[in-house]
Amino acid sequence: MSAPRRVRASFRAGWHSFLRRRTAVFFTFFFPVIIVVIFGALVRTEPTGGLFAEDPGYYVPGYLAVVVLFTPLSRVGSEVARHREGNRFEKLATTPLSRGEWLLAQTLVNVVVIGLAGLLLLALVVALTSADLRLGVGSVALLVAYVVVGVALFCGVGAILGSLTDSQDGVIAASNTIALPLLFLSETFVPPEMLPEWFRPAMALSPLTYFSRGVRAATFDPVDAGAVAPAVSNLGITVALAVVFLAVGAATLPRTD
Repeated sequence: MSAPRRVRASFRAGWHSFLRRRTAVFFTFFFPVIIVVIFGALVRTEPTGGLFAEDPGYYVPGYLAVVVLFTPLSRVGSEVARHREGNRFEKLATTPLSRGEWLLAQTLVNVVVIGLAGLLLLALVVALTSADLRLGVGSVALLVAYVVVGVALFCGVGAILGSLTDSQDGVIAASNTIALPLLFLSETFVPPEMLPEWFRPAMALSPLTYFSRGVRAATFDPVDAGAVAPAVSNLGITVALAVVFLAVGAATLPRTD
């Protein structure tokens, strides 16, 4: 069996495994609804300063970051932890499927799941808020690319967490510990101007920052040469980070348990 067929078979198994967990399916798609309703519809933006003082379109990267960041970390991390607890990696070592192929298949499952959740989220943002988004062909193509690459990046991080923590509970705790600070300190919901000046350079250490900057440049910033360049350059950085984290995540997966 060739590598593409092995990945395809593992993808199908992962996809059906996700669909069998009805609670996971429900909350994967219900979570974006809650986020948009709370932050987009109930917490109205005000032009008087403070949090949520920007145009609603400014916060679209933050809404997308919720599913692109949290879901891969928890889903892949928990899947790795389940495999370790069930000695499945020891069984996997006896098959032709490599650890990298297994992680690629899990990443593809998450790309489909989170892509659908992101589409729902974007539709709700447009329907429930007054966000004025730029959704031409080029912007949509960049947006799709950012979601795919962002999911891959944090699937790699999730694989690392699942390999290094000792249980599924540990994965969830570690995921939340990492995700919550990143969500609010990566130019998503909190503009850099609201943070101390000494802290702003540290935002470049967050992979989510490049996702946020790029999505905002592609869908919200005015159309000019100055907006196109950041959208493309930040995508390049995000791709490079995704490759690194996926490679490290695949390398840290245990061969045996």
